[in-house]
Amino acid sequence: MTLDKVKELLADHLDIDEETITEDTTFEDLDVDSLDTVEILMEMEDEFGIEIKFDEVGKSVGELVNYIDAKKE
Repeated sequence: MTLDKVKELLADHLDIDEETITEDTTFEDLDVDSLDTVEILMEMEDEFGIEIKFDEVGKSVGELVNYIDAKKE
């Protein structure tokens, strides 16, 4: 469920097809710049009701999902 929401938020923000995003997709693969990163993480903080620390997120969508799930517990 978290993965689906993360994919949806990324796809909406980056204007790309949600189906192109997998757990193994890196933020580098998505050409996410620093401004995009800040905006996306702020959206995710609002969506999931948690604080996200940029330096703890990891490099891939799967690592981000694991981070969010751990913070929600």
